[in-house]
This record gives sequence, structure tokens and C-alpha cells, in this order.
Amino acid sequence: MKALSLLAALALTVSASAFAHDPSEKITVLQDELLQNVPGKKAMMIEVDYKPGQSSIAHKHDGTAMAYVLSGQITSQVKGQTAITYKAGEYWYEPAGSEHLISKNASATQPAKLLVFMVLSPDEKVLIPLNN
Repeated sequence: MKALSLLAALALTVSASAFAHDPSEKITVLQDELLQNVPGKKAMMIEVDYKPGQSSIAHKHDGTAMAYVLSGQITSQVKGQTAITYKAGEYWYEPAGSEHLISKNASATQPAKLLVFMVLSPDEKVLIPLNN
């Protein structure tokens, strides 16, 4: 497993307080469920669609995240690590609180799609913009 960064994630069903920007990428929450076997936690499945050349703002997440590239190529970087470009079928893990400095479509001509799984408390924010 590759330890790097993650996503740019939220969706229409996530409250506006979860992020303080208007995302340029298309974000869709596929599932948002309380975990019966882990009281006080929930799991989310989020799909992030990037148009050619699109990127997310620098951010961090309250929850733990795992990302899987469904199509295209995604360049991702967590603070303190080098940027890595992941191809379709590749994945990485991002511990809670990691600062995600880069999350972008590596191609200027082809779209890319990312699937993100998160575990967090119901009151924790999915995405917190960094003020760097």
C-alpha cells in the first residue's frame, strides 16, 4: 500500500459548512453510513471527477481516507512527502489530519476519476481548506 495523500472530496449531500470553497471538480457522495460496529463513526464513499487539468485546493481531512484511481491519472502529495502520480487501479492511504497539498488530474487532455473511502465522526469535516 502506498502512504500518500488523498482526495478532494465532498458532495451535494454534504453540508456547506464542510468546505469553504466552490469545488471545480465534480464530487458525488455515493454512501454515507453510520458504522454499527464502531459507535461514533461513519463511513463515506465519495467519487471525484476531474476534467483535464483540474485540481483541488490544498486541504486536510478530519477522517482517515483511502483513495483508488478509477480512470486516468491523479497526482497527489501529502505534506512532507513527494508528489506521486497514480494510474487507474493504483491506490493510497491518508491518515486523519494529513495535509493534502496536491490533488489534481495529471493530464491536460484526459479526464480522471477517483474513488475515496473515509472513516470519520459524524461531526467531523470531510475537507478543511488550508490557508497556505
